[in-house]
Amino acid sequence: MSRSPSFAVKQEHSLKTDLESLQQWVVAFCIIRFDLEQGQLIEECYPPGSLSNEEELDVAFSSFPDSVSQNQNRSSIHDCIFFFRIQRRKSSEQRNVNSSETVEIDDKEVSSNSMKEKVINRRKIRNDTKQLKYLYGYVFNRQRHDERLRRGGEQKSVVILSHNPYSSVFRPLLQIMGPLYFDIGKKALEHIAAYVSMWPAPVPGKHMELPIGNALLKVSLPPAHSLSFEIGMFEESASAMAPFLPNNQSIPQGLFHDSDIFGTFRSILLQLWLLWELLLIGEPILIIGPTPPQCCEAVASLVSLVAPLPCSIDFRPYFTIHDPDFKHLNSLREGDTFPPMILGVTNLFFLKALRNIPHIVSVGSPALNSNQVPFASRSAGRIHGRPEGFGLQQLSLKKFSPSSLLSAVKLRRDGPLCLMTEHKEAVWSTYVATTKPDTSILNRLIDAGMLPRVEESMSVVNNEILRRHFLELTTNFLAPFGPYFRATTPSEGSLPFIDPPPLPPFDADEFLANLSARGVGKFLSKRMKSNWLDLYKRFLNGPNFMPWFQRRLTVAEQEQHRLWRQARMKADIKLLISKMPELEIVDYFNAIERHLHGEIQMEKLGRAAVDFTETCQKLKKDLQAVFNVLPKDMQQLLLMNPERAALLQLSSEPTKLPGRPSLQIGVVSSTSSR
Repeated sequence: MSRSPSFAVKQEHSLKTDLESLQQWVVAFCIIRFDLEQGQLIEECYPPGSLSNEEELDVAFSSFPDSVSQNQNRSSIHDCIFFFRIQRRKSSEQRNVNSSETVEIDDKEVSSNSMKEKVINRRKIRNDTKQLKYLYGYVFNRQRHDERLRRGGEQKSVVILSHNPYSSVFRPLLQIMGPLYFDIGKKALEHIAAYVSMWPAPVPGKHMELPIGNALLKVSLPPAHSLSFEIGMFEESASAMAPFLPNNQSIPQGLFHDSDIFGTFRSILLQLWLLWELLLIGEPILIIGPTPPQCCEAVASLVSLVAPLPCSIDFRPYFTIHDPDFKHLNSLREGDTFPPMILGVTNLFFLKALRNIPHIVSVGSPALNSNQVPFASRSAGRIHGRPEGFGLQQLSLKKFSPSSLLSAVKLRRDGPLCLMTEHKEAVWSTYVATTKPDTSILNRLIDAGMLPRVEESMSVVNNEILRRHFLELTTNFLAPFGPYFRATTPSEGSLPFIDPPPLPPFDADEFLANLSARGVGKFLSKRMKSNWLDLYKRFLNGPNFMPWFQRRLTVAEQEQHRLWRQARMKADIKLLISKMPELEIVDYFNAIERHLHGEIQMEKLGRAAVDFTETCQKLKKDLQAVFNVLPKDMQQLLLMNPERAALLQLSSEPTKLPGRPSLQIGVVSSTSSR
């Protein structure tokens, strides 16, 4: 149990919680007690009524370590931090759709000269139950061992519930809130809620400073493109999305960017490339760890491994037999296809219950018999002080010995059920990876030794090396899809008021044929076997491809729309129409009118761009300029449409018709010649 960040409750009687602002970050704060007779009980839930009865049960059962996974020791206090992900119940979604509003991000231009600057605008999402599909629970669990108590101890959990996978925010917040609750009681919930409700709206992909009492959380949020559609985050800029490498490496490129890849998979680093492929193609994986912090850290690390590709398969960092989905998974018979999921578990019962799951990963080491278990600053709940023999020397490919080879063969022969007798770190899978382990990356990793402080600082360096490598690997793998997302810009002197050409249509067979003929590129050809095309086939058929492709295509279309809109703002309409025939001028008039209506409609929907007024003025002037060069009879015909006449009437200058008195736009005489 490490020292919590400095925090002091300010004595402010006027400190109140803005519930609507709180919902941007947190759904509810819960205090859950394990009762010996009644089981898990929610003692407090703030704000009240945030959860249905079914959801309260789901949260309660997910907020405690499995009893069978805990080593017995006589420590006075044992704290740990972990998190879970559960599905929301429909009844609660429908009942609380107004109180559980999510924040939707509209990225808008600040100026036409600076497309990177954006303004965040909050607006309410549609009342769609799909928007609230999952709930993340971040848990501070305290086990107090005291022989004077019944059964020798008690345990409670402080839980933060959110629709957002912001581990970089809620882990340090728990380090403050957990100890504070055990110091001052349920008042801690109201105090923390009041401070959180004063935070600005979350801005995906940005560094934020969030005050909490006299402390300040400096956090980085995952980018919008890594968040699922259910959260309601959208990003209009294509600059930082796969398959293009990000310009700013300090900005997180995916979920759980603070997870401890190196510390979690330190003994099986050679298997990371196999696991990367399994995540890429969306294979089901069961991850077994001795403790909830270790298994949830492993799940988070795997999800982060495929960044910047969003992980579209269901992942459960800490899964228990009480989860409503367990009944379905347990009912699968031999030969049934296991759904694409990543399950983190501590209960060895799952080895027998989920026999159909094809890939099993065992991570972590059993908890040490020490008085206190420290929190890692970057990966809360991780246990330091691993047994000897975990050094990188064992990873050297040049040092395989006959004994280690026999041990590996025995481990594979015994299968994962050998974990029932002794915990070992290993991977059981019949999948043969296409990607070869990069020994140059492994050789760059630093063996930090056994000192916790040194080990933690070196883990930061090693995680950076590993994360950068797999970011490059994923980005290069997605690079062949780049031409399908390439937005076009109007050439100089062309007509930006017409509709832009559509993006190239995607055909899987044609893509694979062209890729086979062209090759995969220098970066991947060095790191993959000759059957690399099979990996692309599996990816195209897997659950991660289509959600990513469709979302990326939408962003590319938005980017193209922005570029053509920008070109229209710079276009000289008089020069463009000076040599046009009459029919083309009429078409141009209709095109400008359509774009003007589009801008007005976006403004009515509350999604107007920052330069809405400037854009409308420019389009109205262009519309007037085109109108002025049209023949008189065509002008009169166009003005018969009241809506069009109103648009032209907003012009400050009346239209001058050749050889006629000034015509006031929008006023059509009943005797006018047609």
